[in-house]
Amino acid sequence: MFAFSRKGKKLGRVKVQLSDSAQGTRSPIRYPKRINNSNGDNATTAITDSDDNNHCSSNALELENSTSGNYEEWKKISTTGDKPTPRYNHAAAVIGKKMIVVGGESGNGLLEDVQVLNFENFSWTTTSSRLYLSPSSLQLKIPACKGHCLVPWGNKVLLIGGRTTPPSDRVSVWAFDVERECWSLMEAKGDIPVARSGHTVVRAGSFLVLFGGEDIKRRKLNDLHMFDLKSLTWLPLHCQGAGPSARCNHVAALYDDKLLLVFGGTSKSKSLNDLYSLDFETMMWSRIKIRGFHPSPRAGCCGVLCGTKWYIAGGGSRKKRHAEILVYDILKLEWSVVHTSSQQSITTNKGFSLVLHQKKETDYLVAFGGIKKEPSDQVEVLVMEKNESSMSRRMTLPSEKRSSSMGPTVGSLGRQNLASVIEHHGSGRKSLSESLLVDSNLGNVSLRKEQVLDDDAAMKLERSLEDERSSLPMEQMRKQSAEETSSMMEHDNTEKERNDDNISFQETDGKSGFFMGSSSIYQSYEINMSALVRKNGILEGQLAAALTGREAAEKNLSSVIKSRQEVEKRLNDTLKDMELMKEKLVLVEMAQEEANTLSNIVHSDHVRLEHDVAFLKAVLDDTQKELHSTRGVLSGERARAFQLQVEVFHLKQRLQSMENRTQTPRKPYHG
Repeated sequence: MFAFSRKGKKLGRVKVQLSDSAQGTRSPIRYPKRINNSNGDNATTAITDSDDNNHCSSNALELENSTSGNYEEWKKISTTGDKPTPRYNHAAAVIGKKMIVVGGESGNGLLEDVQVLNFENFSWTTTSSRLYLSPSSLQLKIPACKGHCLVPWGNKVLLIGGRTTPPSDRVSVWAFDVERECWSLMEAKGDIPVARSGHTVVRAGSFLVLFGGEDIKRRKLNDLHMFDLKSLTWLPLHCQGAGPSARCNHVAALYDDKLLLVFGGTSKSKSLNDLYSLDFETMMWSRIKIRGFHPSPRAGCCGVLCGTKWYIAGGGSRKKRHAEILVYDILKLEWSVVHTSSQQSITTNKGFSLVLHQKKETDYLVAFGGIKKEPSDQVEVLVMEKNESSMSRRMTLPSEKRSSSMGPTVGSLGRQNLASVIEHHGSGRKSLSESLLVDSNLGNVSLRKEQVLDDDAAMKLERSLEDERSSLPMEQMRKQSAEETSSMMEHDNTEKERNDDNISFQETDGKSGFFMGSSSIYQSYEINMSALVRKNGILEGQLAAALTGREAAEKNLSSVIKSRQEVEKRLNDTLKDMELMKEKLVLVEMAQEEANTLSNIVHSDHVRLEHDVAFLKAVLDDTQKELHSTRGVLSGERARAFQLQVEVFHLKQRLQSMENRTQTPRKPYHG
């Protein structure tokens, strides 16, 4: 689908060619075929199918009985089930008969839930939110987000980008399986764009094209990226020409897988109303010159593409919100206002979502949520377009048109047509009044009251056939031979035909005359009834074979049911084992947390002991130094003490010598 040219490689840019292939679709949005209503009534189509669901809501009946105008007023829908939390800045997409709503912002913060609105009964359901495994076996949880994009892809919706909690530095792509209610993360590679919100994403087959937005630092962007859903690779796209300025909260659409349209949004200081187109065949940006009416600047609007018409609702600037619905004709290059909503409509809210739901001849715009003073959980539906269904072919004889020409062999052709009618009637496929409508494939022979069969004759013939079928059950027809059955029918029909009118056909020259007598009619009738009896025997054989096949199919079905029960048992056992493994994993994580806590305690004790040891070493060094100095002082004191002892000894000797000198007594003096 995407091809890279040599010239594009030389110029340092990527040449992208979006064409038809078996891999991709013709348009990102599939439009159902227009199917005419074959009931003959001018009944309009509603979102719900009354044949499949007898318990239809009053909302579906109200839409079904709406007027036949092209555009009506927005209708508030009273939904049932688990109503979602009121929100804004969410994203929505349509998968089949369901609208998927993901994320958004409420009064209490960002949301991460997935809500599903069933269009058949307008009931809400909430999908389970649990942990999911990524391809690398890591436990992941979808982040709460706002300002993201939601793109349908088969039975999945893709969530791209947005402002998330916790924040991310790169754009992530999540896939939600609507049938399995399971999220999975696409582990992308290549040049992954920076994280952003308020951007736009369109899908062309298995490729996503991302443009613009606002990064985490609130800087506006105008880069263009492509994501391959098969190889999970991001690739920047480099284009020529003057492209759109950096912007966010704009709208974009992809027409015919070749033309990307970008309108409006907000730049650094103002709202925008310019319209740009990118041709993927030439990779050239161009600003479209508008003819006539030009819309006012707006940001935060929503748009849906329906054929060659691009419908844009809501949006506005800081001062005013717009209530009209714009339509841009891609072929005529013209803007027009197709509807003006009341100020009470949720399309005047900020951050609402808008999706397109197509049902046969009718297109519906479905709006949800948004915020004006408080977040809203309201759903509104606008019947956007109604195509009057063509009248089906009437099933009564007098209302059919006459053929403009008949060949010269009109008699034999009439017999063949009548025989085929009786054959179809005998086989139980159609009623006789339906089967008498001979189309162009049988020679363009149309029946009227005066040209083919009179109404009374046809009704009498039908009554006779019904009487014969009721009087001859299948068991009796198996026992009787073909000749006896033919004679009984011929006798009964002869009595009924005596009071009937003659059968006339119109020839090519426009003159009426008798086509065939009653005897020739009943001869043909007898031949065809004998053929029907033989065909009845063949059909009974086929029925017996079908019953035998049905018994074999029932046996196979029972074996399949048994195998399915065994698989379910195994699956339940596996789920139980998974629950046990999860419990064990939780216990292991708790033990690991305790071990980490103990390790932290031991580490802190070790650090404290190291500090204590270092302190004690310092104290020991100081003590040793003091001991060494004390020892020096002690040795000095010892030397001094020895010297004192020596001096004491000398003093004792001197004292003794002095005592010896004083031992001689002195004579008393007598004066």
